[in-house]
Amino acid sequence: MSMPANPSAPATAPSQNLERALKPRQLIMMGLGSAIGAGLFLGSGVGIQAAGPAVLISYLVAGTLVIIMMHAMGEMAAARPTSGAFSVYAADALGPTAGATVGWLWWAQLVVVIAAESVGAAGLLATVWPQLSVPLTSLAFMVVFTVINLMGVRNYGEFEFWFAILKVGAIIAFILIGIALLCGLLPGVASPGLSNLTGHGGFMPKGLAGIGAALLVVIFAFGGTEIVAVAAAETQDPERSLARAIRTVAWRILVFYIGSIGVIIAVVPWTSDTLKSPFAAVLSVANIPGAATAITLIAVIALLSALNANLYGASRMMYSLASRAEAPRWLARTNVRQVPVLAVLASVLFGFGATVLELLYPNKVLPVLLNVVGSTCLLVWTITLVSQLILRGRAERAGTVLPFKMAGYPYLTVLALVILAVIFALLMAAPETRLQFLSMTALTAFIALCSGLARRSRNG
Repeated sequence: MSMPANPSAPATAPSQNLERALKPRQLIMMGLGSAIGAGLFLGSGVGIQAAGPAVLISYLVAGTLVIIMMHAMGEMAAARPTSGAFSVYAADALGPTAGATVGWLWWAQLVVVIAAESVGAAGLLATVWPQLSVPLTSLAFMVVFTVINLMGVRNYGEFEFWFAILKVGAIIAFILIGIALLCGLLPGVASPGLSNLTGHGGFMPKGLAGIGAALLVVIFAFGGTEIVAVAAAETQDPERSLARAIRTVAWRILVFYIGSIGVIIAVVPWTSDTLKSPFAAVLSVANIPGAATAITLIAVIALLSALNANLYGASRMMYSLASRAEAPRWLARTNVRQVPVLAVLASVLFGFGATVLELLYPNKVLPVLLNVVGSTCLLVWTITLVSQLILRGRAERAGTVLPFKMAGYPYLTVLALVILAVIFALLMAAPETRLQFLSMTALTAFIALCSGLARRSRNG
């Protein structure tokens, strides 16, 4: 929401060589698909076991936070669609060091996660077809999705669109099967009714502490929703498309997450060991042949979809940093397809390196890297909300007309910041997450120091 020369004119993105080829339908499905990944298909069982049926409260709190954050980010992105998204808005609101720090933090998080998703998808596929080599399959995934990203944003958007369709279709089918099971409509399968919601210790068997522990697990499942703001810079009619995507994606995420988690906790006791694969556990109760294989393949698709989206997001953030001289300028060059090729390659090379090291030294490299960047999405969301408070106030004082306004300003923004403060306190209080929080803090300070020194050097 930087102020244009003419305050009454709509804000525009800085000049860029990227092609606006993404269609509104692709942006909507990207926003939906980026939040529906392995965190839901495989990781939701951890949250359920941490809080019992009360995990629904954790999902509602996390979902509320994400919806507010998406609307705040959407307001800024509609006013100024740019591939740097929240990094640019942080620079506008808080200064260039803040903007560069957020951009580099987000990039570091994505390139580490790219490697984890590649290795994870290959490992899952090998459980279905053991003859597959995990190292070769993992590297093949990296090559394939690098090529897709180099082919142009139009192709990337179409791949993500169909990936998201598959995931959404799987969740809808799952919810319908669960409802049929609970209503006693499946032949030969007895309905548990709602007994699992109140049995085994009650609805809140581990109290508020369990809800807090589950919140730490749940919140990271929503990571990736920021990709919508990054992609807005390459979308046709970004102001309208982004507003529509924000409005539809937010409630759909809640429906899909709350709906599927509601089915799981109603069908499977929260104490069950089968929650290591919660979707497969429900389908097994429903006595559906091939359930384990089907859900494994869907999880592979979810991981590959996230890999594709994260490579796109990392390359665009690198392009933006280079365009602002916060990274080497040559990384901002684009080819005839208007793809920042060098930014794509720079992002994927780190992923290739981390993947090779993880395959050579299993369970030693990626856990350390993921622990360092694990909390960075929370910091990105925090700075995004602070930026929106500042830039919205600045725009209102100047009388700037915004193409999309977040309702409930400033109260909802403040509410989201309070929720984030509670989450940070939980991270610091829990022994198993304290190191992650401190590592993220140290990394942030290091990047901010390097950014400040580099800028001072450039300015003489």
